[in-house]
Amino acid sequence: MIDLDGDQIVKIRGDRDHPVSKGYTCPKGRAVGRLHHHPGAITRPMMRKGAALVPVTWEECLDDLAVKLRGVIDRHGPDAVGTFFGSGLGMDASGFRMAESFYKSLGGAPPRFSPLTIDGTAKVLVACLVGGFPGLNPKADYENADMLLYVGSNPMVSHGHNTGMCNPAVSIRATAARGEVWTIDPLFTETAKFSSRHIAPYPGKDYAILAWLVREILDGGPLNPAQPVTGLEELRAALDGFSCEAAAGIAGVAEQDLRQLLAAIRSKGRIAVETGTGVTMSSTANITHWLSWVLMILTGSMDRIGGVWFHPGFLTRFESFELPIIDNPFSPGPPTMPSISGIIGDWPCAALPGEIEAGHIRAVVNFGGSLIRSFPDANVLGPALRKLEICATFEILPNETTALSTHVMPTKDQVERPEISLWDTLGARVSMQYAPAIVPVMGERRSGWWVVSQLMKRLGMPVSDHVPNDDREPGADEGMLAKLVTPGARCSFEEVTATGYVEKPLEFPATWVDAHVARMGGWKIAPPKLIQFWKETRRADEAELGRPRQLCFISRRQRRKLNASLSFLGSPADIILSPADAAANGISDGQRVRVRTSRGEIVLTANIDAAIREGVASIPHGHEVANVNHLTSIEHVDPLGGQVRYTGIPIEVEPVLL
Repeated sequence: MIDLDGDQIVKIRGDRDHPVSKGYTCPKGRAVGRLHHHPGAITRPMMRKGAALVPVTWEECLDDLAVKLRGVIDRHGPDAVGTFFGSGLGMDASGFRMAESFYKSLGGAPPRFSPLTIDGTAKVLVACLVGGFPGLNPKADYENADMLLYVGSNPMVSHGHNTGMCNPAVSIRATAARGEVWTIDPLFTETAKFSSRHIAPYPGKDYAILAWLVREILDGGPLNPAQPVTGLEELRAALDGFSCEAAAGIAGVAEQDLRQLLAAIRSKGRIAVETGTGVTMSSTANITHWLSWVLMILTGSMDRIGGVWFHPGFLTRFESFELPIIDNPFSPGPPTMPSISGIIGDWPCAALPGEIEAGHIRAVVNFGGSLIRSFPDANVLGPALRKLEICATFEILPNETTALSTHVMPTKDQVERPEISLWDTLGARVSMQYAPAIVPVMGERRSGWWVVSQLMKRLGMPVSDHVPNDDREPGADEGMLAKLVTPGARCSFEEVTATGYVEKPLEFPATWVDAHVARMGGWKIAPPKLIQFWKETRRADEAELGRPRQLCFISRRQRRKLNASLSFLGSPADIILSPADAAANGISDGQRVRVRTSRGEIVLTANIDAAIREGVASIPHGHEVANVNHLTSIEHVDPLGGQVRYTGIPIEVEPVLL
């Protein structure tokens, strides 16, 4: 609920009558008003003339961009145009769909980048290799689960990674009250504070804990899959001989903790496991997330009460058709990284600088993303972006990426446009929500779909007849949203706009899930690529047992920050260090600290806290004053899906002497 004084947003409050939130809000949501009224807001299109970005009309901006894009395409082909589907237009339903039309109209398979290779390839990869469909995303049955395991996930801050939890404290407390909640994380997080138990492994080594648990379940149960499985014997052979001692040694934790965790799982029978970016941004993401699925499959927790459920879709109803079996998510990767696969058509974000330097990519259309703060290795990305013929950015606040852009196009923000829930399967309910525009449009901002469609027309690309010529026509934005709610959806557009929120019953257990698994011959719990990755990782880590480990950092989300945005809320650019590591490096609490890797360095403020395990530091991402991507490297990329290593990276630290 938003309180207005004329066009001014003065307060944002939770709606106590809302069936889901019941009045709960988070700092990020409450910041919408400050974001809208930000003094530096971009309200007019801008174009680079000489060395400066200057305000221009929409006609001049779009005409110039179209002419230059057409020139690039005609000279070098559509593969010379890279596109980034960022969260800016990613949260704009009709704008995002129009951006997809733009991409398809380029023809062929030009370079496509998205947040997938920043923090999520493991989830899509495992869903395909094990479950045969990329849209399978297990969610904990919070109403009934009595054994909940978080691995590298802090939903008290993030509200879940692809799970959309509302008021997570209520769900976590309720689960802990009737059963047990365990958190595996190098940092004693906000979620760990609400948990029954906490285990603090070395970053990227949590896979060893899950591997030992799976081996023990195979040997001593509870081995009770709810659906057919294939690869059982291959999995047994791969895990053979992996002892509790080895698992604890690799993870850097006590054997007793692992044995007590196993006892808890056996006492409950079923388990819900949720992984977050602490897993998906690590070098071992694929095997950790894979083993989390295997643990749930073997204990009969998949699509069963007390375990996890799968979202059936709201706009597209998965039970209404036979799901295709998509068990090979790998697609061709970038020419400059011949050993790296793409994943479901996306190229690794790490490839962008090299592709620009090689002359393969000459133009980038950035649909709402802070490339410099989000992509790895800002040290090489920044100079590469300056060499582009075109860097066109959709953005409403200035940042390092807009400063490097040739064209900047501001589109309507969240309170200036009506909206529906495009990413329905990421929610915690089978529901659809609609929000109307709240305030008039600032300056000359236009609808995202209108900007993209106007660019497409200038490029000679086909634009659907239903797309209005002017987004300022009454009902134009609503009409574009209505086209997204097709007749096959669970409600009509009119129904959701009339009520604001529509929820449908969840079929759980779901016959469509069991039918899909049966069609593919059972869960594929031993995919050869993952088995091989496991063997290589195990061999390397067992060889390192007993050797000293270098201090490394883990990436961290913050309650009052949303990735690269909302810096104005004041979340600190700090580094959490254990007292032992601070003392060893001569660092005092509150002191400025230089953090260095082979790629670069940043300066942060020391936050000395025993909540972090020794040997590990925690650094938040998305800060412009201390951009963690000066520490990351385009050279450390997962060959299976192109995920860059953003966590568990060795560092050197020293106090900044004034």
